[in-house]
Parts: sequence; structure tokens; C-alpha cells
Amino acid sequence: MKFLFVLIALLWATSTAAQTSSVAILTKMSEADVVILGEIHDNPDHHRYQAKTIARLRPRAVVYEMLTRDQAARVTPDLAAETEALRVALDWDTSGWPDFSHYAPLFAAHPLAMVYGAHVPRDVARQSMETGLAAAFGEEASVYGLTEPLPEAERAARQAMQKSAHCDALPDEMLAPMVDIQRLRDAALARAVVEALNDSGPPVVVITGNGHARKDWGLPVYLQRLRPEIGVFTLGQAEEGVQIEGAFDAVVSAPPVRRDDPCAALRKDG
Repeated sequence: MKFLFVLIALLWATSTAAQTSSVAILTKMSEADVVILGEIHDNPDHHRYQAKTIARLRPRAVVYEMLTRDQAARVTPDLAAETEALRVALDWDTSGWPDFSHYAPLFAAHPLAMVYGAHVPRDVARQSMETGLAAAFGEEASVYGLTEPLPEAERAARQAMQKSAHCDALPDEMLAPMVDIQRLRDAALARAVVEALNDSGPPVVVITGNGHARKDWGLPVYLQRLRPEIGVFTLGQAEEGVQIEGAFDAVVSAPPVRRDDPCAALRKDG
């Protein structure tokens, strides 16, 4: 019986600690002008967390890495709650992102929020490889820091991550352009956030991958450069047993998703 009481006490303490942590995170989010919610794109639990957060914060605007400006303009309050109609309107099935059932709850969580898109189309990403990062971004590239080289240590670390992420199969000459594309996407997200703040004011929520959410390299760096007066909170979402790269204001974890090894085919061919 004594063991049972001890076990109950431990479970209660663990539950209370988890609840306190969750409350503390939500409190910090509610104090920020911009809340960046990272994700691993194919983990449905990460999207459930994002949807719950949007419902609680009720932001004035939500910026999606997954949407172009044109797609975002198609979203209306009435359409936001109609999963099938919204999927069709966004032509989601050709987008390359995970199944729309992952993302539909985010739109429905607060249909009155303005929707902004920050997706960099493939042709623009390819342009950055041909004409350079600044030319692909266009006006204000220098304002966003895209005409400046990265610090050497950061550049080397980013290229090493790109090499690993592509199963060590990318030729070395492709690594720098891949890093540039990531910088381009960070800057595009920042541009959309600034537009949302100017149009509707805070709070603004951003839905994006963990790599763009990280404080040390991603979107927050650009926001600090552009709007140093705003408060930014960034959340990383990990999977249990796996640490995510980068710095965040907080990290939460969810059960892992079962995936095929993306590098298996390359190893077999090799």
C-alpha cells in the first residue's frame, strides 16, 4: 500500500510539472508579438499542438511556410472551417506537403485570423542558384542581410548539415546553393511576418519547420534585424528520443513517426 501511495505521488508530481511547463510556455507565448511554432512536417502530433496553440492565442494573423501569397489570398473565414473545400481551393494535393488532414485543424482553430503565405516556389529557388540569393529575393535584399556572407563557422556548419540531410549524396559544389535557398526561405518568412504585423498588428503566429524556427540561424535572426523592438517566442518540436538542432525558447516532444530510411535506396545503389 505504501508503494501505491508513493507511485501516486510521483505520477501526480510528474503531471503537475508537465502542466506547469505547458502553462509557462503558453504564458510566454501570450506575451510575445510573434510566436514561431516549429514542426517536423509529417508528425501529426506537432500539428495538433500548433492548432491547440492557435486556438488559445487567437492571433490576428498566421503565416504559413507551406502557402504561397496567392494560395493564402484564397483562404476566407468561411472556407477555413471547410476541410475538403479548402484543400481543393489551395490545390494542396500537388504541393508536395504532407496530407492536408495534418494542416486543416490549424486553419479551423481560428478562422478569423488573417492568413499569409511565405512559400518560396521552386522556380524562385532555382533562380537563386543561377542568379544569386539577392537577385532571387528582389528588393530590400540588403535590408534582410542577403548581400552579406555568413560567418565562416556558421557557413561550414550549415553546409555540413545540408550534406548530412541529403544522405551525403550532394556534390560539394551544391552545398553553398542549398544553404542560400534556406536563407532565402528564412527571409521570405520574415517578409511575410513584417507584412502581417503592419497589416493587422500582433500577435502573429508562424507555422514552419524547426530549421526555420531556430533562434540562432532562422527566422528570428531576420526579425531581430528588421524589427528589434518586437517580442519573439520560438518553439521547437522534437520527437521523443531525438534531439533537434538549434536554439529555441522552448522545446516540446511528441511520439516519433515511423518512416522509411530516406538514404536506404542510395546505399543500395552504391
